[in-house]
Amino acid sequence: MFFTLKKYIGGFILPLPLLLLLMGLGLLLIWFSRYQKTGKTMVSASWLVLLLLSLQPVADGLLKPIEDTYPTWRGEQRVNAIVVLGGGYTWNDAWAPSSNLINNSLPRLNEAVRLWRLNPGAKMIFTGAAASTNPVSTAEAGARVAETLGVPRSEILTLDTARDTEEEAAAVKQAIGDVPFLLVTSASHLPRAMIFFQQAGLHPLPAPANQLAIASPLNPWERIIPSPVWLMHSDRVGYETLGRIWQWLKGTAGEPGKE
Repeated sequence: MFFTLKKYIGGFILPLPLLLLLMGLGLLLIWFSRYQKTGKTMVSASWLVLLLLSLQPVADGLLKPIEDTYPTWRGEQRVNAIVVLGGGYTWNDAWAPSSNLINNSLPRLNEAVRLWRLNPGAKMIFTGAAASTNPVSTAEAGARVAETLGVPRSEILTLDTARDTEEEAAAVKQAIGDVPFLLVTSASHLPRAMIFFQQAGLHPLPAPANQLAIASPLNPWERIIPSPVWLMHSDRVGYETLGRIWQWLKGTAGEPGKE
């Protein structure tokens, strides 16, 4: 119950839902109250913030410092385990297998397979419980797609009871102990994930995937036209910032935004 409540509350205070809510309240004030000036201010301010968060320079300017915490793994240290954290997914047998890994999950898997090929014999570990309406777990969906990409099922381990990153850390510790392993997750999520895994007494080696913030060349119009792509990048900033604040409130990290 608490987990579901946390997801609903967190979801509603991300940039897009929160700004739409403020716009709605502003419109109610304009149409149905005498506080029209306040309502106009709320609508105008919310619209401006939504516009800015939908622009590439703003969105990626906010996201890049988070993603740059850890570089792409190019180390030579050999490992016996590669942990892939769960993300967005569904399961539809009629689809191409990889289409079932949505949002951040497929880039995480792609990077994990690359690292697995550099570490022959390593165990690939997928984490994540099943969504409430899905009989297939996040971990199992990742494992099935990995098999189609050439990873033998005998070299795959699924940990399908953990519902969030903190529980994933506990499940990994129970499965493999404190041996070093590569921890694969989205670059924006990795700083927060590292804290949870280190707090659990584990020794993860950071392996970011799914980098989104673009510093390389783009067409000029892509930088000045608002897009839902850039708004999604701003959403990641909001999501991870809320996650770090929650870590801080629980006492599992220092100041929000710091290691």
